[in-house]
Amino acid sequence: MDDTHLFFISILSIFSLIYFFKLLMHKNGYKNHPPSPPSLPIIGHLHLINGPVHRALQHLATKYGPIMALRFGSRRVLVITSSSAVEECFTRNDIILANRPLFISGEYLTYNRIALSAAPYGQLWRDVRRIMTLELFSTARLKHYTSVRQDEVKLFLKDLSKDCFQDFSRVEMRPRIQGLTFNIIMTIIADKGFYGTGVQDFKEASVFKAIISEIFEVTAASNPANFIPALRLVDFRGFEKRLLRLQTQSDKFLQNLIEKCKGRHSGPIEKGNAMPFIDVMLSLQASEPNYYTDDLIKANIMTLLVAGTDTSSVTIEWAMSLLLNHPDVLEKARAQIDEYIGNERLVQETDIPNLPYIQCIINESLRLFPAAPLLVPHESSKDCTIGGFDVARGTIVLVNAWAIHRDPMVWDKPLCFKPERFEEVLNDGYRFIPFGMGRRQCPGSGLANRVIWLALASLIQCFEWDRVSKELVGLSEGKGLTMPKDEPLKAMCKTRQKISHVLMGPCEPFS
Repeated sequence: MDDTHLFFISILSIFSLIYFFKLLMHKNGYKNHPPSPPSLPIIGHLHLINGPVHRALQHLATKYGPIMALRFGSRRVLVITSSSAVEECFTRNDIILANRPLFISGEYLTYNRIALSAAPYGQLWRDVRRIMTLELFSTARLKHYTSVRQDEVKLFLKDLSKDCFQDFSRVEMRPRIQGLTFNIIMTIIADKGFYGTGVQDFKEASVFKAIISEIFEVTAASNPANFIPALRLVDFRGFEKRLLRLQTQSDKFLQNLIEKCKGRHSGPIEKGNAMPFIDVMLSLQASEPNYYTDDLIKANIMTLLVAGTDTSSVTIEWAMSLLLNHPDVLEKARAQIDEYIGNERLVQETDIPNLPYIQCIINESLRLFPAAPLLVPHESSKDCTIGGFDVARGTIVLVNAWAIHRDPMVWDKPLCFKPERFEEVLNDGYRFIPFGMGRRQCPGSGLANRVIWLALASLIQCFEWDRVSKELVGLSEGKGLTMPKDEPLKAMCKTRQKISHVLMGPCEPFS
């Protein structure tokens, strides 16, 4: 046995002794533990997590209960699979669970946790959230950017129509939908698109898309070193080397984006003047350069890109897949659009209150296939109790939204696609949580819902749809942070002739 193996075994032995000592102290200090499966030394319960994590955790919860304690390596984990426990987490314990656990990817990709998504609960987090709420997600800002969303959707529809104007044609939907959501977010951030015929710098666009695509693949669960610290000493599977490369590439791209925007504005933000997000941050930087640094700006641009693009595109793809498998639902939605809108204009966001069935389809798609099947992890900042069980400080809390959305105790026929279940005005409370709950819930849910609604309603209004074969569209879940479809959606598509004259006309201005 060589020196490297001896060193590695020694390190593992030391960590094992530390862990068992901490476990003994933990058992002496906390009496009412949640149920837990038998664990193995060093790795804890990691060996039980096979396949999609949300499914593996649901399977364990059926045996050990809706509040379950696990150990991933040296880290305590509490898994919540109960709507009543979720309510307790985000009401009585909301402040205690307002922190995020530190994962290795966060050190590299969130500039050591100064992004809104990863920042510890405190003043910096409050400041950044306030800026994003006022400048991006407030009612006034959402209204201001209506024309951006409407124009991008129309360009998206025109591009699709070119390939299927007269006859049914087979189309790949994933890259098209991803392009739409990326362009909307990038226009709001930097007044710049990266997909479609209007892109000027294709090389920059391709680099950007490759970076974001790879970041989606880098999840905490994919790196055991997050839970077994000894593995960091040997860079297990080259994970940190990959993160460092991604950090370097993304930092170069984002810094270049900032440099191109610098100089547009200086001084305080003019009230009522909706500037791109980068310009807003640079305006703040002009008055407080030591606080609103370039790194802070880059970290939160990356958060917006990752959180605001793939989640929406994945939801649209799932919704279209479900509609293709349920043509009766598709026809009901189209009939409502035709009855209210007619054939002389395209749907607009102002039509949302008058076309409620589209929202029912979106809600049902989010129920069955939430873009965040496990809500972004929380971490307890001090000891607390949940469901009568003791929860120690530093415990990672995972809320299995996917399992709660399919709980037969709270949903009628939970595995069936039934948009009508959302037609009644009900308080869904903590049983429907696609965007999280509490003070750390997704602040961009309003924007995401508008993008998804407009895209889905437009696709239904403007095109005839069919499956590529008699077989149903596959609904298997793939790997990734946002639970994409395993097989990208392909469909048969044809432009509806009754609306084609409006679709191919010029983009109209919106007030």
